[in-house]
Amino acid sequence: MMRVPIYFVAGLAGSLALGWYAFPRALYRSEAQPLQFSHKVHTGDKGGMKCEDCHTIQADGSFTGIPELEKCAGCHSAQIGSSKEEKALVENYVTPNRALPWHIYSRQPDNAYFSHAFHVNLAKIACSECHHDQGKTDQLRPYVENRISGYSRDIWGASIARISTGRAGMKMTDCEHCHGQRGVKTGCLDCHK
Repeated sequence: MMRVPIYFVAGLAGSLALGWYAFPRALYRSEAQPLQFSHKVHTGDKGGMKCEDCHTIQADGSFTGIPELEKCAGCHSAQIGSSKEEKALVENYVTPNRALPWHIYSRQPDNAYFSHAFHVNLAKIACSECHHDQGKTDQLRPYVENRISGYSRDIWGASIARISTGRAGMKMTDCEHCHGQRGVKTGCLDCHK
């Protein structure tokens, strides 16, 4: 008589473990960025740069998320430090004038529109409000992509359930929450095509 509850509990525990641990590992693939980049070196005491020095908003309001190689080459036409990453940057990308194939953490779905110009210039929202401590990191975390959708895991955040995550994602509810806090009224077509 006791075998049925034991089998049930074992089956339930196995199913939960499979769903909680195995499914995400099957659903997502992880890949390192082509180079390790230290925001801390560039924005800290030695570098003194600001986010907008590399990540600029153009006159037409479009945003340059990943800087063009020319931005990097402005300072790194020759190696100025001693790191192997900078050496690789100069030898493999700057000297041959070859663009870095960065994996983009924040690519939004095709049906969503987000304007950095509205948020940074008009609303005066600091980069760190959405991108948290990215400007203080010493290395880039791996790019984690959903194998089905092709989008970065950053859309959801570290956990779809949002349990014990250190950083938020870029879900629509994150935008709605921020707009609600600031009393900003928007309609669906403000952000969706």
